[in-house]
Amino acid sequence: MTLRTTRKSALLGATFLAAATFSGSLFAEELRLITWGGYAPDEVVAQFEKETGIDVKITLSNNEDMISKLRATGGAGFDLAQPSQDRIVGVQRQFNIYKPIDYSRINTDQLQSSMVKATQDATKLGNDYYGVPSVWGTSGLIVHSSVADTVKDYTDLCDPSVAGDVSYRLKRPTLIGFAFAMGMDPFAAYNDRDQYQSIMKKVEDKLIDCKANVKTYWTGGDQLLALLRTGEVKAAMAWDAGGWKLNAENPDIRFVAPESGALGWIDTFAIPRRSENEEAAYKWINFVMQPEIAAKITNASGNFTASKGADEYVKSDLRDAYRASFTDQAINNIKWYPPVPPGLETMEGQVLDRVQAAN
Repeated sequence: MTLRTTRKSALLGATFLAAATFSGSLFAEELRLITWGGYAPDEVVAQFEKETGIDVKITLSNNEDMISKLRATGGAGFDLAQPSQDRIVGVQRQFNIYKPIDYSRINTDQLQSSMVKATQDATKLGNDYYGVPSVWGTSGLIVHSSVADTVKDYTDLCDPSVAGDVSYRLKRPTLIGFAFAMGMDPFAAYNDRDQYQSIMKKVEDKLIDCKANVKTYWTGGDQLLALLRTGEVKAAMAWDAGGWKLNAENPDIRFVAPESGALGWIDTFAIPRRSENEEAAYKWINFVMQPEIAAKITNASGNFTASKGADEYVKSDLRDAYRASFTDQAINNIKWYPPVPPGLETMEGQVLDRVQAAN
């Protein structure tokens, strides 16, 4: 072999080695995120990629699909997921698809402390936590100003003065909300089936007595918004985002956090067990929970985040509606959904069927 050939071979070998190293670096610096629509807006992704050099690959999903994909791979295929806080512990116990969160790597100073606690409580398994709070929302009351002095809690929907002007769903949030408004704590009774049955019986009786007040039991968000827009319904139990949307159209309609507490859900950050870029996952969490970045997620999704102070940067109409609905006290009074024990939803379904069938 000539010296020229030897040098050429060495050069080619070095080139291939560099290419392989470069390719490996690119692969290591990719964040594969499975999340909900609106939670990773294009402008947020672009800014993260520019500041970190990490490419972000987005897969849009929902709770059931996330569980299915991660279960099929044993927790592989993604570096970061965003399941709801009440859909983690049971799944983790059964399928072992997530790894514990290292909270020392989370900038909790920029997160609402009540939401951190709620998420830790809901995602604790053994001595480990499996979720970090991200995006949240609530159900509470949407009321017209003409009945705002009367309807301040869920059970006020049964006040004779608003007969025929109210609506709510025959779904489990209604059972839970009425229970809290009646002075009971259904979440505390989750692990005592007899106590929970007793609570549900009282709520069932209340909802049957309240039937005369109900214009209609709404089944879809568009249906409810139409009822409120036309004035057919003046007070309803519904989601905050729907109330804020209506408020932008008509300032006389607004979302109210009930006196007994709005019912809250939190979509989390969770790290799949076989994540290949855990470092990038933690960088994304801390990046998007910065107030100015989190506000962009709120503007895109319509839901607020656990980022402390992010409302300062949200578009003005949404920010003002949010502040009118939630004082610090109202946020701290949110009743966050814990994981549902097996069998409870069957019991609740039977209660709702009896309410529906009652004359």
